[in-house]
This record gives sequence, structure tokens and C-alpha cells, in this order.
Amino acid sequence: MQKRKLGDFAVSVIGLGTVKFGRNQGVKYPSAFDLPDDAVLRKLLATAKELGINLLDTAPAYGVSEERLGKLLQGERHDWIISTKVGEEFRDQQSFFDFSPDAIVQSVERSLKRLHTDYLDIVLVHSSGEDERIIHEDQVFSTLAALKESGKIRAFGMSSKTVVGGMLTVDHADVAMVTFHSQDQQDREVIQYAQQKQKGIFIKKALASGHMKMSAGDCIRFALSEQGVTSVIIGTINEGHLRENCAGV
Repeated sequence: MQKRKLGDFAVSVIGLGTVKFGRNQGVKYPSAFDLPDDAVLRKLLATAKELGINLLDTAPAYGVSEERLGKLLQGERHDWIISTKVGEEFRDQQSFFDFSPDAIVQSVERSLKRLHTDYLDIVLVHSSGEDERIIHEDQVFSTLAALKESGKIRAFGMSSKTVVGGMLTVDHADVAMVTFHSQDQQDREVIQYAQQKQKGIFIKKALASGHMKMSAGDCIRFALSEQGVTSVIIGTINEGHLRENCAGV
């Protein structure tokens, strides 16, 4: 599978999203699902590696996803580019947000322990929707830049929810994660701006959380055909779906 440059490393053009590794409550997928056991996830990760995927996307807000990845990736850490997040946690059926410097540092330290690693490849701010306030008032990128300088993270950015937030992320960080599919193209200007600035772009919700009428392959090709896209993050716990998603790339 093709890889595209992001800072000092390269990521596969499809990344594996891991929401379903650790959380099945309060999610927006069209049908309910049970969390898979370790054997299923080991096979899924082996298939991902076989297909050439090296990018895994997780977050504290994804329930026990980080802890499970930390267990499953023991002995394989250097085979993967791990992207996690800060700012949002999900507990007691609701999300809680804290973008203060202390909360961000504590979140990174906790992710390092959960993932059994001494560095995180990518850390994204898990936006609450108030992108501008988080960037300007909480100064999240200054905190993350200091963590990058210390060697605990290699790259940082934001999973943004507004065009302005995405543009500011391109200005001040390494990578922006934006929504982009045939029915929601408002972040195209962020993608184009990132290409001009030689910054990374991750696409989330390329399949509209499973609600798209187009085939998954068509959705993925649509996103990857956009100049400036680094990788499309696709969440699945189905090995067959994963193979289908990668078949046309």
C-alpha cells in the first residue's frame, strides 16, 4: 500500500480507526455491535499489517481502545505509527473536555502508559467544536509543541470541527484531521491550504460513520483522489471489510 510523507515519517494512505476496539456506547454507527475479543483484534491487526497499513488511530475517548492496543502491540511497537488524542474523555455515558496544559500533559503521560511506549507518533486535539477558543485561549498547540520538543510526541495537530479551526491547525501544527466525503466537502479549502503549506491531512468520517449510500471503496477513492490528503482513517472490526476497503487502493 502506498505511503505518504508526514513530517519525518510516512503513513499508509489508509489508517485503521480503533473506536470499535474499546467503545460501543454513545457512538453514531447505524447498528449496534459487541466489542471484539483479543483473538479477533489480533487477527485484524495482522491483516492490516499484511495489507500494508501502518497507521492506527485511537483516543482516550474510545473507551479501552488504548489499553487494548498497548497489550496487543507488545513486541510490535516499531511496526506501527500510532495516533492518539487529548482533550476528550468518555465516561458515564458522556463526554468530558479539558484542554488545559495540565490536562493535556497528564493525558499524554497516561496514553504512554496505556500503550506501553515511550513516545507517541501523533497526538491530535479532540475538539469539542470550539476550535478557535481551544487554539487561542487554551493554547493547546504550545503545550503540544513543548511535548514534541521533549521527545514524548513526534507530531501534533487537531481533529477539527470547523473550517477556521482546520486552517489554524495547518498554520500552527503538523497535521489536521478533517471530515470529507461526497456529501460534506466544506473542509476542502483546509485540505488545499495544507497542501500549500506541506502539512498533513487525515480524513475522518469518509464513510459518514457508515451512513453513506456509496460503496466503501468509492468513498475511500473519493477522499484519496483529493490532492493534499495524507491518509483516510477507516474504523472497522471486520476483517472482510478491511480487505474490501484496501482492495481498490
